[in-house]
Parts: sequence; C-alpha cells; structure tokens
Amino acid sequence: MSNTSSSAEALIPLVYEQLRALAGRYFLSASGAPVAPTSIVHEAFLKLSGKEGFNDEEHFAAVAATAMRQVLVDRARRHGAARRGGGWERVTLSFAVDGVAERLDIEALDAALAVLQKLDERQARIVELRFFGGLTVPQVARAMQLSTSSVEKEWRRARAWLGAKLRA
Repeated sequence: MSNTSSSAEALIPLVYEQLRALAGRYFLSASGAPVAPTSIVHEAFLKLSGKEGFNDEEHFAAVAATAMRQVLVDRARRHGAARRGGGWERVTLSFAVDGVAERLDIEALDAALAVLQKLDERQARIVELRFFGGLTVPQVARAMQLSTSSVEKEWRRARAWLGAKLRA
C-alpha cells in the first residue's frame, strides 16, 4: 500500500479496479442483471473529487466504501420513489467476503447499519469497510488502527446482529 500521496486523484487508479470488481460482483438488480459497476464507482468517486488528506490506499478505499454505500442507498430510494410506493425492487447483495450469498434490501441494510452505528460505531464501520469497500480483515485493521483479532471478533458480532435484524 502506498503512503506517498494524499490526493484522491493519485489513489484512484490503485482502488478503481478493486471497487469496480466489487460493485460488479456484489450488486445485482432484482432480475439478476449486474447494476452498471462503472457508474456506481464513478458516482462514488465524484463524491470524493477534490478531497485531500488520504493516508494511503486503504484509507482512500475506506472513504470510497462510504461513498459507494451512499450511492447505492440513493439509487434504491430513487427507484422506490419512482414507483410511487408500488413496491420497491429488491437488490441482491452478497456477503461474499465470507462466501455466503443472501438476498437483501439495500434500504433495510442501510437502516440496520444506522441502528448498529448507534449501538456500536466500530462494528458498523467494520461492516461498511468489509461489505461496501471490499477490504480484507488485515486491511480493515490497518485502516482502523486495530488488531486483526479485534476486527475478526467485531466482524463476527456485527454479522450475527445484522443477520438477526434483517431476518426479523
């Protein structure tokens, strides 16, 4: 991971393909067709344009994960509004970081993460980095300045809590 640049523009090439692959693999429409991963990543990067002060590639990817979450939630809300409450379309997401695919509603996931953030901000951030940013446990540990064992423990707890909340 590079520590030589603090501008988003310098870090984009390092993170772009990782996030594009993540978007293409995880985010599918209800019909099973991929959501345009390029447009998701570009929209997320537009949110980051002009920002400075990124420590390294992992820090940039962590901030990009938040932007990707915002883009997906905004798209889901716009889609639901366009249908005037006539039933929103479910979005297939994957907790593929662990090899378990689940069908989730992006708005429900976002709402659950908001609740989790109030209960345990660190767990919510770990989920966001792992799920929306595609960071590995060691990358999350470095980005959050935690031990890998702490991240693994919090990741397990957060997944269990989210699973129960989303099934309810």
